[in-house]
Amino acid sequence: MNSETVDVETPDGIADAYLSRPDGGEPPRAGVLLLMDAYGLRETIEQMADRIAARGYVVLAPNLFYRAGPAPLFEMPDLSDPDARGAFFGKLRPLMDELTPERIAADGEAYLALLEAETAGPIVLAGYCMGVRVGWRIATAFPERVAALGGFHGGGLVTDAPDSPHLSASQLGSEVYLGFAENDQSMPAEAIAELERALDEAGVQYRSEIYEGAAHGYTMADTPVYDAGADERHYEELFALLERAGAVGQGAG
Repeated sequence: MNSETVDVETPDGIADAYLSRPDGGEPPRAGVLLLMDAYGLRETIEQMADRIAARGYVVLAPNLFYRAGPAPLFEMPDLSDPDARGAFFGKLRPLMDELTPERIAADGEAYLALLEAETAGPIVLAGYCMGVRVGWRIATAFPERVAALGGFHGGGLVTDAPDSPHLSASQLGSEVYLGFAENDQSMPAEAIAELERALDEAGVQYRSEIYEGAAHGYTMADTPVYDAGADERHYEELFALLERAGAVGQGAG
């Protein structure tokens, strides 16, 4: 793949990011903003970006925690050890909490601008774990600039907070695909049902599925919860979403 590390200028500083372009001379079919999980921008995320780019898309995977420094911020511990995993999340939680809707929107505008300079095609968001919430915020902030949102093993989309993501469903202007993990305390069945009600009431074109037997984080090959079958299913759904977004973009032209 034709890949490099790039700097993205945001209102709060410079975000380091991984940019992967398809090989060959053909222009990218679309742009994909790949929004990482809480474990950060790392080799696994870059490999995912390369696989998507190989299908003819330009992919930007930013370090969403850039305010704390360039990636990698921490070395991943043995996540099968509950104590090590808990201590690791203790470091990550403050970084996640700093990603307010306002900061996400400001960062998102910079990320979208870079992708729009790279391709004349539509822009699709692909979010993982916390990246689904980030993608939702960007999609609702810029509905006219986002063609589709794909979210995989996302959590925290329905909360009691006044700014819970599901309350802004009416601000979405794109198709949405959501692939939830069956075993996910951050998005239990009742929360999924509430999110689907919000999407239905808003008239959003969407599909929501539960990946049976899969755990939160099922796409991440460097974690103990990785599920190869669920991961391949996620790529099938993501590529189908990209195909549909591309067809819509071509029709609009």
